[in-house]
Amino acid sequence: MISKTQIQDLLAVLTQNGADFADIFISETRNSVIICDDDKIEKIISGIDLGIGIRSITGSEISYIAGNEINFDDLRTRCETLGQISKPKTSTSIDLREAKHHLDLEIKRTPQSVPIDEKVKAVQLANKTARAFGNLIRQVSVGYADSVQNVIIANSEGEYVKDNRTRTRFTVNVIAEKNGFLQNGYEAPGGFCGFELLDKFKPEILAEKATKRAILMLDAPHAPSGKMTVILSSEAGGTMIHEACGHAFEADFIYKKTSVFTNKMGKKVASDLITVIDDATIPGKFGTYRFDDEGTPSHRNVLIENGIMKSIMSDRYNAKLLGIKSSGNGRRESFRNKPTPRMSNTFIAQGKTPPEEIISSVNNGLFVRKMGGGQVDVVNGDFVFEVTEGYIIENGKIKNPVRGAILTGNGPKILEIIDMVGTDLEFATGVCGKYDHAPVSDAQPTIRIPEIVVGGR
Repeated sequence: MISKTQIQDLLAVLTQNGADFADIFISETRNSVIICDDDKIEKIISGIDLGIGIRSITGSEISYIAGNEINFDDLRTRCETLGQISKPKTSTSIDLREAKHHLDLEIKRTPQSVPIDEKVKAVQLANKTARAFGNLIRQVSVGYADSVQNVIIANSEGEYVKDNRTRTRFTVNVIAEKNGFLQNGYEAPGGFCGFELLDKFKPEILAEKATKRAILMLDAPHAPSGKMTVILSSEAGGTMIHEACGHAFEADFIYKKTSVFTNKMGKKVASDLITVIDDATIPGKFGTYRFDDEGTPSHRNVLIENGIMKSIMSDRYNAKLLGIKSSGNGRRESFRNKPTPRMSNTFIAQGKTPPEEIISSVNNGLFVRKMGGGQVDVVNGDFVFEVTEGYIIENGKIKNPVRGAILTGNGPKILEIIDMVGTDLEFATGVCGKYDHAPVSDAQPTIRIPEIVVGGR
């Protein structure tokens, strides 16, 4: 490992060579993964990933090096040529000041304090619970993962950050079959937390929910197709806001003018009922952090307020190009990756209408309890999403389940026409794969979309 004084020296070398801005990201991640497939523990993996990433920015040009070897002399030699430009060298001194961000993110049971046997038993319990439902169950996959990442981030502006990120996740995926039809149920909670995650989300309860969902959908008729009123439950998570709208608020797409929200700042882009927030400071959520991967303190960023576009999500590089201040959304998968603008915990804020009232307002429509995967075009906002658990609504009541429903529409237009927003709010956990991978969560209240195209049969 290199010292703080050596980090200062490397940054000085980079600025002497012409960098307008330079930063260093050092990361040590300890992780463990347990996978159960085919009714047995297939993998138990644990390890340490240690490395450094060094970035030099001159104008709009970025030079980046990364590696597992953290040897000062070798790094200094590489920094002497990184992003070098033809200009007289000047004497540069970097005085690093440690940054503080007082955000209480308590970890009650650190992953390292939990014996591997206890983690394995939790996985086996979920597997056993799911398989106990009988012959309809064709496949059960259960996974446990935790990571403890210690980072040092320093830059040529004198900022120096030391931080710890602890995350834990548990996944259950169940596939059921009947008469040649396959259906799956999926549960995957996670958070900025330790093993206490499984105190809140019991493995056997997760397995039961996933299995019942898979079995329920086996006998469900195909969903009807056509334009109809759709209610998205808060249990559906924020897939819609993350995929169909969230990415379009990221600064790199705004700068390149490939976002549908380019040049919309201060303008009405959604219903008066809609407020959208990206908040990396919420304790316990999977996308939470004290500092982003550039050392900027985390923020609560209001993207849309009562229908009006208020801000975007940015890293330092794109913020500078746009002439704004970073929002603290510069994120990367590891030291191997340059930071880019990414979401953290993104959600539609709660409204004032009870969920039961929203449901009772629909004579004929579709109630979506769980969303699946899909595809989105960031340029125009068009999307296609799979519904993994949906029900017919008749005369204001939730009736029989239906399978095979697909929602097709345009994210910005959907935001404009939402006419009821519930008082509830539930978060879902995910991993965003925009370029590399970053832990995120998303959420929404129960919302009513008066008309959207539903694909079915």
